[in-house]
Amino acid sequence: MIAQGGKKLGMLEAALVNGQMGHVLDFDDTHMEGVVLHTSSPVLAACLSAASSGTFSGKDLITAYALAFEAGVRTGKAAPTHHDGGWHLTGTLGTIAAGVAVARLLGLDEKQMTHALGVATTQAAGMQQNRGTMSKSFHAGRAAMSAVLAAFLAREGFDSSDEILEGRRGFVRIFSTRSNPDVILDKLGSDWHIVRNGYKPYACGIVLHPAIDAVIDLRKHNIAPEQVAELKVIVNPATVRITGVEDPQTGLQSKFSIYHSAAVAFLDGNAGLPQYSDQRATAPEVVALRKKVRVGTDDSFRRDEAHAEIVSTDGQRFEVHVDHASGTADNPMSDAAMEAKFRLNAEPVVGKDTADKLVQTIWTLDALKDVRDILKLAS
Repeated sequence: MIAQGGKKLGMLEAALVNGQMGHVLDFDDTHMEGVVLHTSSPVLAACLSAASSGTFSGKDLITAYALAFEAGVRTGKAAPTHHDGGWHLTGTLGTIAAGVAVARLLGLDEKQMTHALGVATTQAAGMQQNRGTMSKSFHAGRAAMSAVLAAFLAREGFDSSDEILEGRRGFVRIFSTRSNPDVILDKLGSDWHIVRNGYKPYACGIVLHPAIDAVIDLRKHNIAPEQVAELKVIVNPATVRITGVEDPQTGLQSKFSIYHSAAVAFLDGNAGLPQYSDQRATAPEVVALRKKVRVGTDDSFRRDEAHAEIVSTDGQRFEVHVDHASGTADNPMSDAAMEAKFRLNAEPVVGKDTADKLVQTIWTLDALKDVRDILKLAS
């Protein structure tokens, strides 16, 4: 049992709740190198829940997380059309990654680890159709819950296929129209995908971030909202496919609207939690500016690249190009920015003093003797 907001939840239920909370704001880390995966929400939720069952060090947690990241991303690369098929990778690959994480944390042997992977993978699910609803973040919570269940079942002798990923009816075969299972082990242990992970400065779909950067930059020309004739953004075609909601009515829907994101970026100079609230989604000034947003696509643009142009009512025209969105591997957030983001999320919930202690603990995680110390601070 672990504490949640003053209440006690079982290990599985805590993983579900924490996983969903970690993803519901669309503010979590994102890998963008061919596999769009939010690894931390399911993996850390699963690991922290499992850690309540015994004594595990910070190094144990770090090792489990790093291996989980490789398992999730490498499996995704072995199933290259998985995302295009409509699956939500945080639900599917996140289950696989978290299953490996908990199995490693528990110190399972080779056979048990294989079975934990199999039991986790057979539960993998999550559909992109649920973007903009509560079910999207539920995918991350369910992935964490499934992973914890899988690892503890495997520890007790529950078995599965030994070829759950590469087998004739394995994950990479049936979840993708093309498969390349050899990439799962390619340069394993020497080429670490985790070092190319990205972190979000904005609380919305990751493909929106370059456009937001560009529009915020346009504010320096001091054009008032009522003087905007057109606000044009050009993005990778996938951005429109993923975030093409034109008239969002809720905060969750607005996180997948390039029109809304461009509008609040220009009006507020930010795209944080307040910009994706239910109130902001229907605010008159936001709705009015959304109608002036024009979206185009360019096949040559990367998913972290965008171009924006503003045209004023008196004919002025300004433009800006973003090669790599802030927070990506090619334009990373600083440690100070990461800490500020943590405090923004944590302090309203646990208070400044506890947030200070959590910051200190997290920065020295490799020296932590018992991960349950984090749970005690956060409860």
